[in-house]
Amino acid sequence: MIDQQTFLRDAMRRLNLIRENFSERIGVHKRALDTWLLPETSGEYRAMPDIVSKFVNEILVKDAESHVNTQTVYSARSAAPLSTRIGHQGKPQLLSVDQFSRESVEDLMRIADVMQPIARRQKVSRILEGAVLANLFFEASTRTRISFGAAFCRLGGSVCDTTGFTFSSMTKGESVYDTSRVISGYVDALVVRHPEQGAVDEFARATNIPVINGGDGPGEHPSQAILDLYTIQREFSRLGKLIDGAHIVMVGDLKYGRTVHSLIKLLALYRRLKFTLIAPPTLEMPPYILERISGDGHVVEQSTSLAGGLKGADIVYATRIQKERFADEAIEGYAPEFQINQALIDANCDAGTIVMHPLPRDGRPAANDLSTDLNYDPRLAIFRQTDNGIPVRMAIFATLLGVENQVQHSMRDAGWRSPSHVGPDDAMFDGLDG
Repeated sequence: MIDQQTFLRDAMRRLNLIRENFSERIGVHKRALDTWLLPETSGEYRAMPDIVSKFVNEILVKDAESHVNTQTVYSARSAAPLSTRIGHQGKPQLLSVDQFSRESVEDLMRIADVMQPIARRQKVSRILEGAVLANLFFEASTRTRISFGAAFCRLGGSVCDTTGFTFSSMTKGESVYDTSRVISGYVDALVVRHPEQGAVDEFARATNIPVINGGDGPGEHPSQAILDLYTIQREFSRLGKLIDGAHIVMVGDLKYGRTVHSLIKLLALYRRLKFTLIAPPTLEMPPYILERISGDGHVVEQSTSLAGGLKGADIVYATRIQKERFADEAIEGYAPEFQINQALIDANCDAGTIVMHPLPRDGRPAANDLSTDLNYDPRLAIFRQTDNGIPVRMAIFATLLGVENQVQHSMRDAGWRSPSHVGPDDAMFDGLDG
């Protein structure tokens, strides 16, 4: 059975309610709801009465039925497996965030919620025992490569890990098609990162096994976008906010930053967002993406002023310059004054602003990136963000391999002891697990 905390968070997500409104909907005091949302390890945790659980389930059923024949942001919940609904050309592959609707991405985040006890080293699952993943990274990577590998291993699978072109027979002239087809005969899933936009699609066309885009040049990074959206959802849940109506500020290299390309398209599935895009003229968001997100009630503003653009932000999403994407172009107008630091955040943002970054960041004092002087500020979510990559990527693997419904019943207690917080300086939020 799904744990109480995950059940309640999922109910609030489906009903699109913050804690205050949700407690009113189910007829309980907000303080009682807060104690039910606490981790079981908390001294203030309380078990939710069975009658409340049944009432919440009744509300969810009625809400789902009310959307079947009405035009809303939610489509009628489909009986088709999630892998079918998010698949690419009939295959269980994840190449672009364009494969998602709001409903399907929220269904995937629900599976990520179920994965949390495994990601936090509290539980163990072996649902992918015997399965083998090939991590094919033709471009340098640390976080993404290890995160995918760790996610697969935590579900009981094993990983064949490679990095760079030198390992590949492609240096001998072998085609992408041949490489993909041959390796598909050895493994059960592929994660591919490649410096050329569209190259991962070529790998996917040559095989029927799951292929996941781990980043294709300046194109997309779908799993990063999903974990970023998941982080925003969890942070907003803690703060009592909804993604609908939020003010999202994106700063930095918006031209070549594939993480912001994917994330902004996912966020556009929500309603009435304000996007403030801050970049030098040479690094602005590509026009095709601006055209994609315009309309549907969204407001899009572009600016070269960092301080002015941060006012009223719910999320500040910073990116580094993608120097590896530049050819003969000069980087103009991106001076150290573009650095996001403690003084800038304190002067222009409130206590509820969340600061994010896909990492790596350039932490040197004069760098035009996210400053390390924010490391002790609880508004900095970058490490919660990277931690969320494990349950999200576990959810992706489980979904594409068709075992997502087995996760809950496969768990057993971990046989080792893990710290309650991975980092010694991780922020605490009044006992409410973000």
